[in-house]
Amino acid sequence: MPETAPVPHILVVDDDAEVRYSLNRVLSSRQYRVQEAPSGEEGVAAVKKQPPDVVLLDNRMTGMTGLETLQHIRAANPKQLVILMTAFGTAQTAIEAMKFGAFDYVVKPFDPPTLLALIETALRTQADIRSAGGVQPVLNSEEHKEGIVGTSAAMQQVFKVIGQVAASDVTVMITGESGTGKELIARSIHRHSHRSARPYVAVNCSAIPENLIESELFGHERGAFTGATAQRLGKFEVCDGGTIFLDEIGDMTPATQTKILRVLQEGEIQRVGSSETLKVNVRVIAATNKDLEALVKDREFREDLYYRLNVVRLRLPPLRERAEDIPQIVDFFIQSLAKGKKTKARKVSPEALAILCRHHWPGNVRELENMIYRSAVIARSDTILPKDLPDEVRGGADPEPAALELLYDELYAQLKTAHPDDMLGAVKAALEARAAAVPATKAKKPEAKKK
Repeated sequence: MPETAPVPHILVVDDDAEVRYSLNRVLSSRQYRVQEAPSGEEGVAAVKKQPPDVVLLDNRMTGMTGLETLQHIRAANPKQLVILMTAFGTAQTAIEAMKFGAFDYVVKPFDPPTLLALIETALRTQADIRSAGGVQPVLNSEEHKEGIVGTSAAMQQVFKVIGQVAASDVTVMITGESGTGKELIARSIHRHSHRSARPYVAVNCSAIPENLIESELFGHERGAFTGATAQRLGKFEVCDGGTIFLDEIGDMTPATQTKILRVLQEGEIQRVGSSETLKVNVRVIAATNKDLEALVKDREFREDLYYRLNVVRLRLPPLRERAEDIPQIVDFFIQSLAKGKKTKARKVSPEALAILCRHHWPGNVRELENMIYRSAVIARSDTILPKDLPDEVRGGADPEPAALELLYDELYAQLKTAHPDDMLGAVKAALEARAAAVPATKAKKPEAKKK
């Protein structure tokens, strides 16, 4: 007779009895064998006694937190697959979860089909790990403030990649439009790496004159060229043991590209004007807003260097692709300005927020930050109003009062009854319900811009 496949064993670790009950019902409907643990400590004990196929672990629990429990579980069983459940999909939580070895994480509230699909993926992965004998590393780190704002699905994927690559020395290529925050991501990777105690140096390759770029990167000897009155260390020497971030890598000259390739291949540099070879141990993170594949095809960028830099590719989405993050980003910028006592504005009106969420933002997060700073400075009260926003954001005129009143009423009704955890969802729902209200009266004007 054919051998019967074993029933998957799922361990649910959550201090909320109602959540455990709900998950038990959902999982049992798929014929899984469900085990419950009401605390992180009991969850770790259960894993040590009989490792389950998958652990569903809540992040916010009394006593041992989810991230702490995750570390203990992974220390007890490095092969254990853990899915973290969190109501706060922040950059910090996402990156730390992946860094400590979580298989994945889900943001509450989640729908059963999505959770079950993720568990099925984890079960298939577990089977592959067992058949291949693979072991996933256990990582240690300390808390860091990321400064990265966004809970959209696109940003959650970015956080996952940061957590997955931070512990290694793999070269990372960050791509994305200008203003999406590529350097912020590079700093985050460095902070979460084993090189975090060593220097991090950022170099904007497009901002340095062509005749000085090699000196900046590799240093020079005294007398190497006119004006070189003393020996100077380059950026690679300065950040030995650390991380160098090469921004706008597509603007490098062919000669500099060759030397960068040598650093990546051999770990060696030469100062300008010197024949001495120096060993350096530097992790390279590169970024560009250009199409490097096209530059390679046109022989403007070395193909071998491209493949050396493009080991792991991380694409940052433009702001228009994650508009649901705008309310959170706006609040972050306003509070940062207020904390630094640069402005008196402490909030943004629902009408102004609706306008911000509609804008295309070609300059991405950098444009939004500059616009918030400008608006907060000229605001006459503690609230940024539509009239405080630039004409290019407002569409050149104040919204029609009647349409604006409808939008305000909808937003107010949503926010008044919304739970704090659901605030962004309430804003999004209100905007979707009234998105056409404000521009409706302008649609017939021939001078209106077509997007």
